[in-house]
Amino acid sequence: MKTLIGGAVAAALGLIGLGIWWSEFLMVLAGIIPIMLLLGGGLAIYLGFDELKDNWKKDEPAFESSSIKESEIEQYKHEIDELKDEIKSLKKD
Repeated sequence: MKTLIGGAVAAALGLIGLGIWWSEFLMVLAGIIPIMLLLGGGLAIYLGFDELKDNWKKDEPAFESSSIKESEIEQYKHEIDELKDEIKSLKKD
């Protein structure tokens, strides 16, 4: 209930103040609008550039596994198995 009464009093005082200081209100509004447009435009430019950078990253080709031949993969697997066996034999000694 206190909030309702406080809100009504604040709205009434704001309406009265707006009527009394109408020209000052317009002067402040005239100063705030260009600043808000400038800040909003800067934010839009920043977000647009950030989105553009994300799109550029998506367009870059990733590592292509097709560049490695299947025979090379099998050769590397065989070498790894041989090295594992060698490590096991060295641990036993």
